[in-house]
Amino acid sequence: MSLYELSTIVVKFFTLGAVAAVLFVIFKLFQQSKKHKESEKDMASMVHKTHEAQQMGIGKAIAVLTSGGDAQGMNAAVRAVVRVGIYTGAKVFFVHEGYQGLVDGGDNIKEATWESVSLMLQLGGTVIGSARCKDFQSREGRLKSAYNLVKKGITNLCVVGGDGSLTGANDFRTEWSGLLDELKNAGKISAEEVKTYAHLNIVGLVGSIDNDFCGTDMTIGTDSALHRIMEVVDAITTTAQSHQRTFVLEVMGRHCGYLALVTGLACGADWVFIPESPPGEKWEDLLCHRLSETRSRGSRLNIIIVAEGAIDRNGHPISSEYIKDLVVKRLGFDTRVTVLGHVQRGGTPSAFDRILASRMGVEAVMALLQATPETPACVISLSGNQIIRLPLMECVQVTKDVTKAMKNKKFDDAIKLRGRSFLSNWETYKMLAHIHPPAIKSAYSIAILNVGAPAAGMNAAVRAAVRTGLLQGHKMFAVHDGFEGLAKAQIEEIGWGGVGGWTGAGGSRLGTKRILPSKYFEEISETISKFNIHGLIIIGGFEAFTGGLELINGRAKYEELCIPFVIIPATVSNNVPGSDFSIGADTALNTITMTCDRIKQSAAGTKRRVFIIETMGGFCGYLATMAGLASGADAAYIFEESFSIHDLQINVEHLTEKMKTTVKRGLILRNEKCNENYSTDFIYNLYCEEGKGVFDCRKNVLGHMQQGGTPTPFDRNFGTKLGVKAVMWMTGKMKECSRHGRIFANTDDSACLLGMYKRSLIFQPLSEVKNITDFDHRIPKDQWWLKLRPLLKILAKYKICLETSAEVQLEHIIRKRISLEQQQQQQQAS
Repeated sequence: MSLYELSTIVVKFFTLGAVAAVLFVIFKLFQQSKKHKESEKDMASMVHKTHEAQQMGIGKAIAVLTSGGDAQGMNAAVRAVVRVGIYTGAKVFFVHEGYQGLVDGGDNIKEATWESVSLMLQLGGTVIGSARCKDFQSREGRLKSAYNLVKKGITNLCVVGGDGSLTGANDFRTEWSGLLDELKNAGKISAEEVKTYAHLNIVGLVGSIDNDFCGTDMTIGTDSALHRIMEVVDAITTTAQSHQRTFVLEVMGRHCGYLALVTGLACGADWVFIPESPPGEKWEDLLCHRLSETRSRGSRLNIIIVAEGAIDRNGHPISSEYIKDLVVKRLGFDTRVTVLGHVQRGGTPSAFDRILASRMGVEAVMALLQATPETPACVISLSGNQIIRLPLMECVQVTKDVTKAMKNKKFDDAIKLRGRSFLSNWETYKMLAHIHPPAIKSAYSIAILNVGAPAAGMNAAVRAAVRTGLLQGHKMFAVHDGFEGLAKAQIEEIGWGGVGGWTGAGGSRLGTKRILPSKYFEEISETISKFNIHGLIIIGGFEAFTGGLELINGRAKYEELCIPFVIIPATVSNNVPGSDFSIGADTALNTITMTCDRIKQSAAGTKRRVFIIETMGGFCGYLATMAGLASGADAAYIFEESFSIHDLQINVEHLTEKMKTTVKRGLILRNEKCNENYSTDFIYNLYCEEGKGVFDCRKNVLGHMQQGGTPTPFDRNFGTKLGVKAVMWMTGKMKECSRHGRIFANTDDSACLLGMYKRSLIFQPLSEVKNITDFDHRIPKDQWWLKLRPLLKILAKYKICLETSAEVQLEHIIRKRISLEQQQQQQQAS
């Protein structure tokens, strides 16, 4: 080849390369332009939605009142209604003293401002007052109420109360047109006013510590009441153990035994009396036998929980004093009675109730502003972790059906009508408290271990798993110090009494380590073979999840690892994929929330001050976000929602403007790994510098106190449910994988994670869960709570987009009632 030909080829090559490079640059510029246009389009859409949301309430007025018995969290609901109402452009009014204030009018109906609901989030009871009102029950009283609302221009009413209060609101709405006509005929209002205010919209929020309203998993105040009860139970347990006493605790619940039932589960009570399921014949003999049996196993105390409305099969009351006299007379045990009374209504609301009430308050405003004259009155409910709208009177009807079933002694129907959650709690309680381990044992052995950092509620899960396994006839093994302990054979058989008193204990009684199993496969296989282990229950955080994946990989080489195992998520960070909640997260959240309350209170009486608080969670911003909602934070910085120096500047300027009003406290939360450059010190220094002359700053790193303490009622109950469900799944899976006297499990569905997804507890194969996991940052790719971030910002007075949700019909409750009626008809026919 000549030099000329070679140079020609080189020139062509470089020419083609240049053309390709130019085309590549053009393609990249086109892509960037497209992305920029899409970004601009998204931004324009966001601005439009924000503007639309802020225009929804213009020209409208909303009144909010609290009625009936007070409940912790009512103030959080009122605060959310006021602030979101103002955000939408509506006028919002307080109605003081419940329906009585509506009847009396005057200064009882006052316009609310943004600042008027500051510092009320952490307060118990209801700041705007509540009263039982006989006047409103008369038409004359409702006539006065209608007049007072019309004169204020109010046609939207949000009622926070029990079923009686909500039923009264619906009756008021039904009569509204007739009331206005009567007022017009009496010359009190004009025809124009009748036309302008022709329709009244009603939305209810259920505030009741008894959790006695059908259609919602939890009512506002229930979780806080359980906190008060458990504080007393934990305190009583120590003195009862000292003197070997029996304590009979009476809790509220005249028509609903939810508080008694969950308390019994959360403290491992010996017996629970609830009105929905009276004890059978000769229950006195069974009770005394149960108490004696517990003492014979080495227990130094007995706990009996009694709902105030407890009855026997004939409808006669069972009082706490009667039970005490029975125990003393029959057994001679030193017995004391404690009636908790109104202490259950008092105190500061829990983090759960604050967040629940805030979410319900936001949805209430949206429901009112979206309502039409044809829209039925609705109630805002909780289903799993989702806020939904349901027709008010259908929920009231099902609630009445429960009372009717109890009156007709159809107690099984009453429990079913209470809902899936109540039924599940009742079945779990009966299993753990009333059934003896079978005489005939199964051929299976299950080992339980804790992995990762300790989390409050782990011990409750272990206790439930051990006792459920024993009830299934299995041999149960406790493994100490996680996978390392399994490798070193730090394992022992554990019996019924071995987990006594574990429910309320914090940390991990078994001991836990972060070490993963891959480097110990050979030793772990030897231990499994030595102790003839047929299944593993692994309770822990992200390390438990990744450890489970390693065990799956080890199955190819080690046949001993071909046994079924299940992961139960337990970590304060709530970062385990496949589950909306993890055991321990609620306890940590309450610790952060109560600490924030105290930190803010520490500055009472001083000049304006902003607090910068760092929370745990790794790369997961769950704790920072939810604690921000529960404590009324101005901002919460998290990894999942990236932020720049421009965002920090906006936050500082926003807070500075707020501090120039009557607001005197600011709270900023920062997740520990939200940004490696914008550290807690950096943010603290930034706020200090920019706030000079307006406010000063303090910072606090909460640290490992978030992992400590006794578990909350939620974590105890959640851990108990997961422990029971895991063993029941394991029992079925071991039978399914059993062949010729041995177990061989290597399918995807033999290694699962048990978690709560939306409205159900479900088992998901780890092979599927890993596909929704961000392993680099140890978090799920999709996290449900991120949808609550806009609510945090709106309640802190930011002008951002608020998504609205559609109405949900009451299909599940209707189906439940129809199904029950069909069952009854079939029984009668047979």
